[in-house]
Amino acid sequence: MAIERHTEQHTGEDFRPHRVVVLAMDGALPFELGIPHRIFGRPKDAAGRHLYEVVTCSIRPPGPVRTDADFAIMVASGPETLATADTVIVPASYELGPVFEQGVLTPELAAALAHIRPGTRLASICTGVYVLAAAGHLDGRPATTHWADAERLQRLFPQIKVDADVLYVDDGDVLTSAGVAAGVDLCLHIVRRDHGTAVANDVARRTVVPPHREGGQAQFIQRPVPEPQLATTTTARAWALGRLHEPIQLRDMADQESMSVRTFTRRFREEVGISPGQWLTQQRVERARHLLETTGLSVDQVARDAGFGTAQSMRQHLQAALGVTPTAYRRTFRSGSDDSGRYGSVDTRS
Repeated sequence: MAIERHTEQHTGEDFRPHRVVVLAMDGALPFELGIPHRIFGRPKDAAGRHLYEVVTCSIRPPGPVRTDADFAIMVASGPETLATADTVIVPASYELGPVFEQGVLTPELAAALAHIRPGTRLASICTGVYVLAAAGHLDGRPATTHWADAERLQRLFPQIKVDADVLYVDDGDVLTSAGVAAGVDLCLHIVRRDHGTAVANDVARRTVVPPHREGGQAQFIQRPVPEPQLATTTTARAWALGRLHEPIQLRDMADQESMSVRTFTRRFREEVGISPGQWLTQQRVERARHLLETTGLSVDQVARDAGFGTAQSMRQHLQAALGVTPTAYRRTFRSGSDDSGRYGSVDTRS
């Protein structure tokens, strides 16, 4: 999918932050409900202005909304606020009723969603995907949710291409994520898509979370915290990150842990969820993105420093991962003031 920038004009009198409206429904999970505020409330431009404005609304007039915890939250905005959104995020709820059980919207929820303007970007966290699905926004499209609910989602909505093995799915104007922490990954991905890796990495540092987990990474990792008596692949990963510009063989990484290639590969998948080769490619793509955004190095030099060797190889990998060429990516994220509109697609021809 080609990178798109969902940004407003950031100069002079025309500045307006991108408005993210979070839909709070009864049975909301406080953690998931708070993720958008935590992530989108952080990014600022060079002038210190917030790049996003985050507003929470209910499907009813302002008032209390139940959560799955032992407290309710007071929501000051009603469903009409959805009409003002540039992006709508639907977090998880444990009280979706017929939406979860039968795949149909309640009249109250349908009336609320009717306020959303055509062209608004939509995103869900965990079971919030059922709301988007019941509203017809996912017909014929790929989507994900928490692995424990994926089978039900596919059964209720056979027209959706459900992928239970990924952290999040970016399908352009509609994005869906798995549960809990995957919502953090999704929101950081949106920030990265809108404003580049430097801004997203700053948010991640301030939130004390990993700056990037690829959407295609597995939801369920067999051994995310290794048993104390077992060796890990941490040293090999740190070693590789320090020399991404060099050729790195699987044997080299295995040697850092004094393991056979077969044992290392198995242990790596158990801990990271993907193969060493996939992980290396992801890290090199991230390195290339950072250099394209923050330096004036030539494309050839960026390719060498990121470990791709040639500009052609880097172009192929960025095209596969991001849907854009290196030149188009750099133009997008180093041209902060020349956005042509609210949804400016990157030129992929360069």
